[in-house]
Amino acid sequence: MGITKPSLYAAFGNKEELFERAFDLYEKEKLAYVRRALDASTARDVAQRLIEGTIDNTTGECRGCLYVNTVVGFKGEQPPRAEKGCVFARSAYSAVADKFQRAIDNGEFAAEVEAEAITRYLFALLHGLAVQASAGASREDLESISQIALALWPGR
Repeated sequence: MGITKPSLYAAFGNKEELFERAFDLYEKEKLAYVRRALDASTARDVAQRLIEGTIDNTTGECRGCLYVNTVVGFKGEQPPRAEKGCVFARSAYSAVADKFQRAIDNGEFAAEVEAEAITRYLFALLHGLAVQASAGASREDLESISQIALALWPGR
């Protein structure tokens, strides 16, 4: 691309600032489905939209998820560049858990579940889909996983 370190640093300051700006764009464009999923009327529809969005996001030209790919290899150590993704993930997780708690309160679930547990389950599934996509799983492979997960969903 013909970009030198001095020109890169002149434009962005340093690698951390470059990553932050890249993640801001990634969040705005690639993770917008998370916000849209929260508009769904039922908990199951939220889960389905999140799963479908994850599959769409991770099986395109760039495989995997920037957030998952950034933090998965650090074994508990959070480098500064991972903090932006962690803030987004905590916010998304809280919003989904709140939505699921309201669904539980409204009797949407056929089985007794806790909002935290079902949210952890869903996020483990979403992150697992992203890791599998990074490792080369096909869209069809991921869709077959999602079909099973949604068939086993405890909601009505």
